[in-house]
Amino acid sequence: MSKQDSFWFKSLRWIQKKLVHTIVVPQDPFDDLNLDSSRPLVYVMKTESVSDIAALSEITDKLGLPSPYASLEVNGRRTPRVVCLGGAKPLFGQREDNEYYLDTFTQLLTSHKQNPELDVQLVPVSLYWGRTPGKEDDTMKAAVLERESPTWLRKCLMILFLGRHNFVQFSNAMSVRYMADEHGTDKRIAQKLARVARVHFRRQRKVMTGPVLPNRQNLFHALLKSESMQKAIQEEAQSKKVSEEKARETAMQYLDEIAADYSDSLVRIAERFLTWLWNKLYKGINIKGAEQIRKLHHDGHEIVYVPCHRSHMDYLLLSYILYYQGMVPPHIAAGINLNFWPAGPMFRRGGAFFIRRSFRGNKLYTAVFREYLDQLFTKGYSVEYFTEGGRSRTGRLLAPKTGMIAMTLNSVLRGVERPVTLVPVYLGYDHVMEVATYHKELSGKKKKKESVWQVFGAIRKLGNFGQGYVNFGEPITLHNYLTEQVPTWREELAKDPEQKPTWLTPVVNTLANRVMTRINDAAAVSSVTLTSLVLLASEQNALERSLLEKQLNLYLTLLKQLPYTEFASVVEDDGATLIAQGLELKKLQLDSDPLGDIISIDDSIAVAMTYYRNNIIHLMVLPSLIANCLTQQDNCSRETIISTVEDFYPLLQAELFMGVEDIPGYVSQMLDLFIEQQLVVESNGFKVNPEKENQLLLLAGTVSETMQRYAIIFNILATTPDIERSSLESDSHQLAQRLGALHGITAPEFYDKKLYGTLSVKLKELGYLSDNANLQQIERIRNRANQLLRSSVKQTIVDSVHAEHHA
Repeated sequence: MSKQDSFWFKSLRWIQKKLVHTIVVPQDPFDDLNLDSSRPLVYVMKTESVSDIAALSEITDKLGLPSPYASLEVNGRRTPRVVCLGGAKPLFGQREDNEYYLDTFTQLLTSHKQNPELDVQLVPVSLYWGRTPGKEDDTMKAAVLERESPTWLRKCLMILFLGRHNFVQFSNAMSVRYMADEHGTDKRIAQKLARVARVHFRRQRKVMTGPVLPNRQNLFHALLKSESMQKAIQEEAQSKKVSEEKARETAMQYLDEIAADYSDSLVRIAERFLTWLWNKLYKGINIKGAEQIRKLHHDGHEIVYVPCHRSHMDYLLLSYILYYQGMVPPHIAAGINLNFWPAGPMFRRGGAFFIRRSFRGNKLYTAVFREYLDQLFTKGYSVEYFTEGGRSRTGRLLAPKTGMIAMTLNSVLRGVERPVTLVPVYLGYDHVMEVATYHKELSGKKKKKESVWQVFGAIRKLGNFGQGYVNFGEPITLHNYLTEQVPTWREELAKDPEQKPTWLTPVVNTLANRVMTRINDAAAVSSVTLTSLVLLASEQNALERSLLEKQLNLYLTLLKQLPYTEFASVVEDDGATLIAQGLELKKLQLDSDPLGDIISIDDSIAVAMTYYRNNIIHLMVLPSLIANCLTQQDNCSRETIISTVEDFYPLLQAELFMGVEDIPGYVSQMLDLFIEQQLVVESNGFKVNPEKENQLLLLAGTVSETMQRYAIIFNILATTPDIERSSLESDSHQLAQRLGALHGITAPEFYDKKLYGTLSVKLKELGYLSDNANLQQIERIRNRANQLLRSSVKQTIVDSVHAEHHA
């Protein structure tokens, strides 16, 4: 009878099973890692441990992986399924020599030398009983529960107290065949393998637990002693005519107001509460791209998460997801408005640091905040902030606030040695709790101040919110970005470190826009966002069920066959399932008559549903514009359609943060897809298939309000080419309000003054608002915009502009 089958071992495993709850990272190793089920597999663990192997065994059974207790036969010889780098630490005395464990690596390499067909996968497996990073002034408690290399007694205590917080992390497999072919099979290579594995485990632990936590007061005193803070304190004392001691006290108060006070114990408690909360609210959280972020952490990058801001839930959701994906929750820059009792102290213990809305005129506060942020980067804490500055009220991304991005870039310029990488994150929901209040605020109602009663009120209204979505976008490593934008930036800084570079502001602005574009590049298409996109383009926000299903299936085909980016995600279900989900969430309304079912959006929530449509409108706006060209212009040529899209794309890019680099290529591929779907035929221009005309008209409807905005702007520009930018903004906004009243446009963004401001900035950049503007080009774009409108809408715009500017 084998050791693991003995009564003693079975009893220990049974007890451990009752005490332990294990979380697997990643949740599906076969999907997220490079594991191959057809090749033999050996697990690599840091130290030999009965309890670790028992915990691993429970997980491998559930995942369909080989059991660590099942030995592997290689070349007719039995080989252990688990290879360890070292033995368990004894209660007293020294750990045994590692020679025995090295022999197993040597045997595996020798087997590959003997059998050229053999290719064993080495899969590193890390186990963490609790995830406390430790503190700079650790106490006896940390010694008793020491996790790096515990004795069997300490391991028993860890299982007893931390067994419900056990994490098992699988890593990408390493091919022994590759190692044998590339480096040989002698003992020296086995030693190298073991060294590489030790480095891997050390880095993996850092990713999972994070750097050690500082003593808060010691950190404050160290920050105040820095050269830049000493200088800021002296300047504050001189400008305010107070003593340096008084200025130092003020700086200490600012630090106390700003700084986080991260508590692993609170995070563990919060994890239980949030698990209950997400299970109550959502049927699932869909995650894409977490593995690439784990790799960045593992490679030593300082990670700055820059998510979009939809809801107060964003703070909780991203931290929770990162925790369960085997990464440390970041330190989050939260608005000072959230520092109210009891949420403020809890957020602070969860890693939030608080930031005032404006630093203007307060040099000492700016210096304190900058020094604190530098310290976070230097110590290796990941950071999170919202570049929009506040929650989006329309569902579109807001124009970025550049303050935090500028400070992050300045930290790099001041010499942060580790690579600092921005990670754009798209957060999406089938239901955003605050949507109703957003539209009240947009209609003029004053925003309520955050308070504990709002928190209780929100919890009381919890219900079925469908699904949540967390997509990680393409990262931006700032050292590489700076080299791309300013190849000589290092040399320039070396000459004069104190001088602000002239290129810094434009480089920050370009970076902020790139971040926003990459957030949108990672958008998630869901049942709610896609059904709202279709129905809001219909005349009465209603369609026959069969037609809605067809339209949804068409959009799903377009999105999957010509993906917007590799970072975006599209729901896997079909049109019928998406409708069922929308009905279940009470986002859609079902009416039946003898002729069949009608699916609609109720008038009472139609404005609210524009929020969800706007989350993904950028994914479908170009297909919609192409459909608009096809339905409004007979026998339209491929070249004309490409030229039309190229005319309007810079404005679409400015307001929707789009990143399509090859417009002619994208339009041509989309037209080919239209032909494949039998929407059109190409013969001396494009002709619409009469049987599919309704589908094309519906698709064209998505861009109609956008084209109305552009028609307003270019009709005004063509009539008064010398108009001032501010006048163009106010006249456009005024005409939009008139158009909306006459033609029933209810989407909040149609009346958004800031949007017309964004468009006017882009028009100035494109040269349409200069003294030498190309009037012929303006008139051509005006004519194209007018051609793409319904005749009644076009007439309203033309008559209104004529009346206004020829009065």
